[in-house]
Amino acid sequence: MVTLSEENYLKAIYNLGDQGRVAVSTNAIAEKIDSKASSVTDMIKKLADKDLANYIKYQGVTLTEKGRLAAALVIRKHRLWEVFLVENLNFSWDEVHEVAEQLEHIKSLKLVNELDAFLGFPTHDPHGDPIPDKEGNCLPNKSVNILEVEIGKAGILALVNDSSDVFLKYLNKNNLALGDSIKIVDFEPFDKSLTIETKEKKMIISNEVAQNLFLTL
Repeated sequence: MVTLSEENYLKAIYNLGDQGRVAVSTNAIAEKIDSKASSVTDMIKKLADKDLANYIKYQGVTLTEKGRLAAALVIRKHRLWEVFLVENLNFSWDEVHEVAEQLEHIKSLKLVNELDAFLGFPTHDPHGDPIPDKEGNCLPNKSVNILEVEIGKAGILALVNDSSDVFLKYLNKNNLALGDSIKIVDFEPFDKSLTIETKEKKMIISNEVAQNLFLTL
């Protein structure tokens, strides 16, 4: 049985290390989950004892196949619940993350699979992140960061890489949502900001905002 705390660690390693395949440091994990490095090391050893993670001192942590599947299942539940909350309970996309953090630890696989079917087998959550299937597989991400798009080109906002309520409220305030067409008008080398244009307006976004916006071209 994987505990709630262990699930949180698996999810962190999965997200930090390209689905757990690339080694991540204990310091990076500690920062991700707001914990002490010593506590992270202790937990990693427990995960390794359960054949969920591989840990080599000074080289970092990766997930085993068993660990990747366990992490993907937690993420699958989280993202399915986000879809459910938005589509059926009138939550906005900036309200669902914390609630889904609680619901993702429900153990019933039947409930998760029935939820998936009830929702019509969605492939992406309200923030554009892919939803793993019950085998832990995700559709490949074909979107590109908005900073990589040439000036004069346009694309569809397909993914936001920051699901914090502060960031999503910023997007709401500026009428930016998934599915919007965004044209790159100009790039400012001094502060690396972008001028973009939507169907509603032209605006300048900071480099920090731009780093979290991904378009399909």
